[in-house]
Amino acid sequence: MAESDRLFAGSIPQLYEQLLVPLIFEPYARDLAQRLAPLGPADVLEVAAGTGVVTRRLAESLPSTTRIVATDLNAPMLQEAQRRGTARPVEWQVADAMQLPFDDDSFDAVACQFGVMFFPDRGRAFAEMRRVLRPGGVLLFNAWDAIAHNEFADVVTEALVPLYPQDPPRFMARTPHGYHDPHAIARDLGEGGFTTAPDIVTLTERSCASGPEVPAMAYCQGTPLRNEIEARGGPGLLAATQAATQAIAARFGIGEVDGKIQALVVSVRR
Repeated sequence: MAESDRLFAGSIPQLYEQLLVPLIFEPYARDLAQRLAPLGPADVLEVAAGTGVVTRRLAESLPSTTRIVATDLNAPMLQEAQRRGTARPVEWQVADAMQLPFDDDSFDAVACQFGVMFFPDRGRAFAEMRRVLRPGGVLLFNAWDAIAHNEFADVVTEALVPLYPQDPPRFMARTPHGYHDPHAIARDLGEGGFTTAPDIVTLTERSCASGPEVPAMAYCQGTPLRNEIEARGGPGLLAATQAATQAIAARFGIGEVDGKIQALVVSVRR
């Protein structure tokens, strides 16, 4: 993983929230909240909260007595989440999943939406999540399936190849869509100390936008793919976004566009 894959800074947090959240993250945030609410946790930790889409859903679906602590490694992402706000107070904290600043046995549930793919040592991160869970507590997370099952991301990635034929930007395939093998997930959870088999389900949703320019800008400018594009110099971010727009329009049309998205949802008990 390139170091730039974990850099969510500059205008990325704002574009991420404005474009990517409604495009691909909302349905999976609702799903995680719906899975967690019936468990009745008293204390919930969210890891890699990003701009707070899951945090907002948890604040709506969990009782006001439930403590919610939302963390992320990237302060600019949490700042955007705090700016957006939640239906009720939650605790926000910058924290590294590799070394969570919480006591052992502190939470009944740990939730993580599309963050595990970015962890440099997943076994260690899972060990930290297990450490802060109380006995019987649940770890609930999701991860994107292979890029071939996520149409807009796949089209954008392929659209950039002609612009950078010697070194095409591969962030989307390498990192967000690079951790989808159930056997690898089970292995890493085992390395983290989980002794029960995880429950892993595949969840397919639809990604809709008013036009092809929306997913093009979302992926090219609202994710760390932007860092890769800008690091390469010419032809530049605008040309890359235009190429992605044209490729999406060629496949899905020039009006409203609708593409498949797919992810794995994983739950495991301590």
